[in-house]
Amino acid sequence: MAGSLQARKRRTLSSPCVEEVHVSTRTVIPSSLNFQAVSSDIEVYAKEVLDSLISDNIPPTPHNYSLYFDRLLEEKSEYLRKQILSVLELEESNDAESTILLEHTLKQGFSSIKNILNVTANLYKNMSLMTKILEKRKKELKDNPEPRESLVILEALESDVSKLNTIVKSQSSQMRVIYDNTASIVKNVENETIFDNQFGVYNKRYLLTKLEQEMDLVKEFKHKSSLIMLELSNELKASMKNEKAVTLMTRTIARLLLKTSRRSDIVAYYGHGAFVMLLKHTDIDSARKASERLCDLVSNSNFFLEDKEIQLKISIGITSVDTDSSVEEIILSAMDGMELAYKNENKDYVVSLRT
Repeated sequence: MAGSLQARKRRTLSSPCVEEVHVSTRTVIPSSLNFQAVSSDIEVYAKEVLDSLISDNIPPTPHNYSLYFDRLLEEKSEYLRKQILSVLELEESNDAESTILLEHTLKQGFSSIKNILNVTANLYKNMSLMTKILEKRKKELKDNPEPRESLVILEALESDVSKLNTIVKSQSSQMRVIYDNTASIVKNVENETIFDNQFGVYNKRYLLTKLEQEMDLVKEFKHKSSLIMLELSNELKASMKNEKAVTLMTRTIARLLLKTSRRSDIVAYYGHGAFVMLLKHTDIDSARKASERLCDLVSNSNFFLEDKEIQLKISIGITSVDTDSSVEEIILSAMDGMELAYKNENKDYVVSLRT
C-alpha cells in the first residue's frame, strides 16, 4: 500500500494534511528488553490480578480490573514494574496533558471575557456621565440665556466632551486588544477539541492522532488492526433533494455507529458526510463481519421523512492499519474501498485493493 501519492480527482472528501496530525512523542523502548519475555511476565501478572478480583469477590469489570492492576503493581519488584510500565507507555496518549492545556486556555478565555466586561462597564459609566453632563449644560444654558454666558457654558461643554472622548477612545482601543486576544484563545480551544459537535462523535483531528498511535502499537506488538470509512450511498443521496434530510440521515448513521461500536473502537467524523472507524485488534476478516453487521443494522433502521419511510443504505471501504504506510495512505486506502463499494451495486462494503 506504500508508495508515492499522485494527485488525482476525488469526490469532495479532502485528504488529511500533515499539519492536522498532532505527532505525539513516541516512547523509545530499550533494545535490551525482550518483548516475548515481557509479554510472558504480563500474562502471569494479568492472571494474578484476575485471581485477586475473584478472591476478593469483586466483579471483574474493566474498571475494577484497571484499579487492581495498578494497585497490585505497586507491590511488585522494580524490574517488573519497569517492564510493564514500558509496555503501557506505548498505549498511553497525551490526553491528560491536552486536557490540562485546554483547561489552562479556557481559564485564559474566562479572564479575557471578564476584562471585556470590565471595560464595557467603564464605557457604560462614561456614557452615562456624558448624558448627565449634557443635561447639566442644557439646564445652565436655559438658566443663562445671555450670549456671553452661553459661550462660556459651551466652551466648558466642549472641554468635557473632549476629555471624555479621549477616555472613551483609550477604552475602545483596550477593548479591541482584549477582543483579539479572546478570539485567539477561542480559536486555540477549537483546535484542541476532540469531538464533533454536529454528530456527537470524535473529530478528524483526534482520529488522525489515534491512528498514528495505533500504528506504533501494531509495529511493536504485531497485532492486526483495521480501518473502515463509510457514508450514505450515492444512490440514496442522489434521490434526496432536501439537504436537511441528508443531514438528519447522517446523524442517524452516527448514532448507529456509536451503538454498534466496541469500547475500544474510535468512531470519528472525517468530513463531507464520511465517518471513519478505527477497529483495534481486528483483522480484515473481522472487519468484514463488522461491516456486514453495520450494513444490516443501518438497512433495518427506520427513517421517516414526511410520513414516507426511507431505507437507509451505506457504502463502506475497508483497509488494514499497515505500518509500512503513512496515516494519509491508510485513509486514502479506505477511501478507495468506499468508492469501489459505490460503483458495485451488489456490495455494500469492499476491501481496498491497496490492502
